[in-house]
Amino acid sequence: MKLNYELGASSPLAAVSNFLTKQGISSYLVGGFIRDKLLKRDTADIDIAISADALEIAPKIADILGGKFVPLDKVNKVGRVIVADENSPSGDRWELDFATFEGSIAQDLARRDFTIDAIAVDLTGLAKGDINLIDPFNGLADLKSGVIRAVTEASLESDAVRLLRAVRLASELGFKIEAKTEALIKKSSRLIADISGERIREELLRLLAAPGAANSLSYLDDLGLLTAIIPELKRAKKVKQPAEHHWDVFDHSIKTVAAAEFVLHEGKWEYAEKALKYVPWSETITRHFNEEVSHGSSRRSLLKLSALLHDIAKPQTKAITEDGRMRFLGHAKDGADATADILERLRFSGKEIKLVETEVEFHLRPTQMSQEGMPSRRAIYRYFRDSGKAGIDTLYLSLADHLATRGPDLEIDSWQEHAKVVDYVLTQHFQQESSVAPAKLVSGHDLIEIFGLSPGPKVGEILEAVREAQASGELANRESALRYIRQAFNLSSVNRHA
Repeated sequence: MKLNYELGASSPLAAVSNFLTKQGISSYLVGGFIRDKLLKRDTADIDIAISADALEIAPKIADILGGKFVPLDKVNKVGRVIVADENSPSGDRWELDFATFEGSIAQDLARRDFTIDAIAVDLTGLAKGDINLIDPFNGLADLKSGVIRAVTEASLESDAVRLLRAVRLASELGFKIEAKTEALIKKSSRLIADISGERIREELLRLLAAPGAANSLSYLDDLGLLTAIIPELKRAKKVKQPAEHHWDVFDHSIKTVAAAEFVLHEGKWEYAEKALKYVPWSETITRHFNEEVSHGSSRRSLLKLSALLHDIAKPQTKAITEDGRMRFLGHAKDGADATADILERLRFSGKEIKLVETEVEFHLRPTQMSQEGMPSRRAIYRYFRDSGKAGIDTLYLSLADHLATRGPDLEIDSWQEHAKVVDYVLTQHFQQESSVAPAKLVSGHDLIEIFGLSPGPKVGEILEAVREAQASGELANRESALRYIRQAFNLSSVNRHA
């Protein structure tokens, strides 16, 4: 393998190299940047080890590059510089992490997580075209073999987020964790509970975005990490479900993640591959799920997180009725509350929490909009009114839930009908958006002037009723809206000219 990378004048690294060289500071490219370049993978995340206080140097570099400085670790003196990538039409950015090292670069590499990340290149030498890999732990050989191997046992225990990172890297790179390292992870899995929520969130989101997220979550569970991160999932194990369910609550949750990947066109569903052809899909839906929610998350990754957590409250809501039926009354609402608590603990953003919480709360609603045939336009309007920005996502969660409920026992006719309902709801929703969005038929000011109402909840109630009737196609203009208000709310006009 060769490090095929040129230090172009437009690269932030050129300016960094020039500045550090003038300051007499030794600097090395290390970690994931070197690894990804050797694997010919695109990366904008750069780790630089410097023989100076990174918290003093990084702000100066941020000023030179016109970027933003973010302190990451004051104890270990690690800082980040975020710079917009001027060559990126999509607004991508570079993230340069500067870390302080003491002693030699070999000593610094000995403290790193995995051998494939314990490779360095002298930044000054790179600027001169002199590329010599510093590889004291044979990381290059492990790159060639596709192996994740801990540098030392202490490297995992010293920073437990590396336990999670091992699985994430294996997933992203298609590598395998070496047996001894796997044993060390199992042995140390309890330590992950002491890691800050922010760091767990970052690793978890990257794992969910990588191929085969369901398999990775299952692997995390085998290693003892999943329930250490989310203890609430432990109660779901071996909780039986009604006969229509093929798996218990925990296994169903993992399978729902796999099914979510399938309906998102990311993976296979081994039990019914032909089921995908019935799932509505378009460029509009693709763009929707590719949308960024917060830094590091997209609607795609968060749908998989919703799939994992959608039945989180089933264990505590399980009950057997007098007629012997198994019920989980209130599990969707209770699950939404539990989901919010979990994501707050893991330091997800408010937007992320709201989206996932809403998907969990409404995951049963798509199949409840109609008992027979297609839902009414009013039912569709109310669904999107209540679920808001999570409405489309929740439709796909319901499809994933259906697949993971039946598993190999899937009845294709029932599945086809469910997918047809989702397609119809989406079509009607997009039509309603275009019909309601352009202009309101009446305003609160109209209600006050025409009907003599006072400002208050009653005005809002009437306006919402008009919007619903407009969305259902019952109202098309101002005159019909005013007539509807008079009849539905038994109001008389006080302004005769209205």
